[in-house]
Amino acid sequence: MHVSEEYVRYRQDAQVLAEVGRQLAGQVSRVRVTLSREVAEAAVAAWERDELGVVGEETVEEFALRDMAAELALIGSAVTERGVPKDGQVVVDLGVVQVGAALQAVGQVRQLER
Repeated sequence: MHVSEEYVRYRQDAQVLAEVGRQLAGQVSRVRVTLSREVAEAAVAAWERDELGVVGEETVEEFALRDMAAELALIGSAVTERGVPKDGQVVVDLGVVQVGAALQAVGQVRQLER
């Protein structure tokens, strides 16, 4: 199999990005955020929901939706464990992975809605 020069560079870039992640991991683990009460409650509901179905073959879109739902559930777990109600909102320290997933979901959902 022939690998183009671009993909050799992309692999090298991915390795450098992973090294950035390793170096950041000790510096940043959680970020304090404020969520509306409604969004926090929806995240908790996702956490508390039992998904009993078996996952079979999925399209790329179905996988993306299930992955985003799982990330929302993890945010719900954090809200359940560490969320503090304040002035009709909820303040919670979220893992940077969940913050990143939520920010990435903005673009993913927009793309899926097209």
